[in-house]
Amino acid sequence: MIIHNWGEIEYSKGREMMQAVHSKALKDKKNHLILCSHPNVFTVGYDEKASFYVDTVKCDRGGSITCHSPGQNIYYFCFQVKSPAFFYKRVIDSFGKFFNKYLPSVQFDKKNPGFYIGKRKIASLGFRYSQGVSLHGVALNVNVDLNFHSQVNPCNLSGIVPTSLKNEGIFLTQNEVNKEMVNFIKESFI
Repeated sequence: MIIHNWGEIEYSKGREMMQAVHSKALKDKKNHLILCSHPNVFTVGYDEKASFYVDTVKCDRGGSITCHSPGQNIYYFCFQVKSPAFFYKRVIDSFGKFFNKYLPSVQFDKKNPGFYIGKRKIASLGFRYSQGVSLHGVALNVNVDLNFHSQVNPCNLSGIVPTSLKNEGIFLTQNEVNKEMVNFIKESFI
């Protein structure tokens, strides 16, 4: 697995760079994991029909509205995918291992894809597959401004509010979370 650590990068620039990594993965047949975060932005999946009270950026992943901001760790997967269902299960397992270690009350909701503690959403995920290689990934709230994130319901789900590791009493830095997650992802994709 090849790791690309970009730090904070503007969303549209990050999308362009992810496309370039996707092209590279098509050629070298390797798994590429991108670690980054974005300045404040709301993104909306291509299939979302609702309109929102905040400015949004349309993107080519599935799903509804997602909030990105500093303090959120993003994991973009440009992985070789023979079976999207098997790939998706491995991604969920990776994050499940992290949450089992630090915050066992977190559950994955299959019906409304994401990781939740009751009615509080801590991580969102959305993927696309092109020519056997995945795009997009998972956004995990480590230490975000919950006032900014609370401008919309996560994934446009009624009664759901955003939360973060810090808000739930887990005081890890973004780098510490990345270290752990890279190990869990490697373990799940062996």
